[in-house]
Amino acid sequence: MLAVDDMMKDGTFHLALFEALPVSVAVVDREWHVIAANKAFEETFGYWKGRTCHEAFKSNPARCKNCEARAVFEDGRIRVGDHQGLDRFGRACDYAVHFAPLRDEKGEVTHILEVASDVTETKRWKAEYDRLFDNVPCTISILDRDLRVVRANRSLEETYGRAKGHPCFKVYKGRTTPCENCPAMQTFKDGLEHLSRQSGRTPDGEETHYIVSTSPFTWDSDGVDQVIEISTDVTQLHVLEVELREAHELYQSLISNARDGILAVDTEGSVRILNDAAKRLIGWDRPDPPDPMTLRMMLPGDFFLPRGEMEQRPDYEFRIPAQEEGEGVDASGEIPVLFRAIELEGERHSLGRAAFLQDLSALRTLEREKLDNERLAAVGQTVAGLAHTIKNLLMGLEGGMYMVDSGLQRGDADRLSQGWEMLQRNFEKTSSMVRDFLSFAKGRVPKLVHTDPLKLIHEVVQLYRDTAKRLGVTLKVEEGKTLFDAPLDRDGIEACLTNLISNAIDAVTLEQEGGGEVSVRAYDDESNSLVFEVQDNGIGMESEVARQVFTTFFTTKGGKGTGLGLLTTRKIVQEHGGTIELDSEPGVGSTFRICLPRERLEAIASEQAKRDKKAETYSSGGRT
Repeated sequence: MLAVDDMMKDGTFHLALFEALPVSVAVVDREWHVIAANKAFEETFGYWKGRTCHEAFKSNPARCKNCEARAVFEDGRIRVGDHQGLDRFGRACDYAVHFAPLRDEKGEVTHILEVASDVTETKRWKAEYDRLFDNVPCTISILDRDLRVVRANRSLEETYGRAKGHPCFKVYKGRTTPCENCPAMQTFKDGLEHLSRQSGRTPDGEETHYIVSTSPFTWDSDGVDQVIEISTDVTQLHVLEVELREAHELYQSLISNARDGILAVDTEGSVRILNDAAKRLIGWDRPDPPDPMTLRMMLPGDFFLPRGEMEQRPDYEFRIPAQEEGEGVDASGEIPVLFRAIELEGERHSLGRAAFLQDLSALRTLEREKLDNERLAAVGQTVAGLAHTIKNLLMGLEGGMYMVDSGLQRGDADRLSQGWEMLQRNFEKTSSMVRDFLSFAKGRVPKLVHTDPLKLIHEVVQLYRDTAKRLGVTLKVEEGKTLFDAPLDRDGIEACLTNLISNAIDAVTLEQEGGGEVSVRAYDDESNSLVFEVQDNGIGMESEVARQVFTTFFTTKGGKGTGLGLLTTRKIVQEHGGTIELDSEPGVGSTFRICLPRERLEAIASEQAKRDKKAETYSSGGRT
């Protein structure tokens, strides 16, 4: 220990010994008076001469209750204590004080050397560190080499219970052995930071998921002595990931198994989605999707229009060459496809665009089958209805034959002539009925050519103008907006209009003698369908009769008609892919309306052209 005589000369200390120290130093005697202090002490605590140590350090007139200096005077051992005092400005400060004995020549402790280090800032930082450690929104623990928790923050103990002194693997997971690939063990081994994703259970048995980061905390001569382990709870993120993955798998399954083709591209035109149905339709059999340039050759040009223009395009039908023959592939060897394209919009920008391709092969087959079935059903109904007509015709023929036979036997020329006239009249009825029935029953493919609808109407009306005038019926054509030509089976539509106009004239002459009116018109409606209308102010029909006019024998000609006219008309309209409707009110009149979708007419015409071209190519090949 230091001797006072060695430190003092003439009652004063060597100033150089104190001024060289960067900490506050004071010498205290047994009366607790400060007998010497360095400049650092005076700058920190102020004027010290004539004051006791507790007055100098703390401005406290009473001695400290737990005074380490007293103990040093008693046993001569060095002590260290943490104290709080007041600096020369009256501000609270924290400092650590080393108390060392100063002895005389006899070895008696006569003075105490008090060395005070200011730890105010250190304590402030420690307090802030402790608050951060406890209040940070993640679990933090300090681990020793046995993986035991030396210190745990509040979040950890609130989640997993008391942790201090327990192994981390037991705290987090309830395990009895360390985890495989433990990041803390790796940090102890190599002294580096490690990151790992882990899962565990709370004391309540709830599953938790967290990201674990481990870093060296303290070192000793053997290496890393303690590791700090920070765990961020990502349970909610894990739940969202699972839900997102399940949603992705669900959408992927829906897209993959969809019967319609689904294709999506990003803003650069690169394919992001291409399901099996789309691959089949566009004939793509490679594992990698087509590049943007190749895709342009496979899809309609509308799919590549600038952003904003594509949305204004309606769904439409186009045709794709079939890769192999099969059900639904028409005679031209192509597959009809309904195409629809949409923009994929995010919250702030475009994500790309998508196309939906619906194979219409099965639908077209069903449509053809439906037309055939309807035609056959109508034929069946017609055959049933023919029974009564044939019976009447047979009775008329039998009556004529009887008159002829009896006239021959009696040599009665008048009777013979009357009977022959009956035979001729009933034979003509039979022939007309058979021709109408055969025309209705046989299937036919319409031969479509571009036709002016108004010109066709005028030609048919011209055929009936004299007859209508003779019967006192006004027959007129109402012309509206200019109509574009449409692909039509001219003979078929002419037959339809002929039947409707003839029926309309009969309907008005049955109601009144003269003054009747029949109007014929054609126009395009809002659905882009070509519409023909024949309207009369005749007798009209009850709703029950109107519902049956296209399914049973219906005629306005009495015994002169076969009732096959409207059935044949409906069949021809259906062959054009259209429909025929009737609006009728008793005593007011009737309106027959033929609706022919132009899109369907163009598709039929395209099929016909390709079928004819294929037949021509086949015939040419055969000749060579």
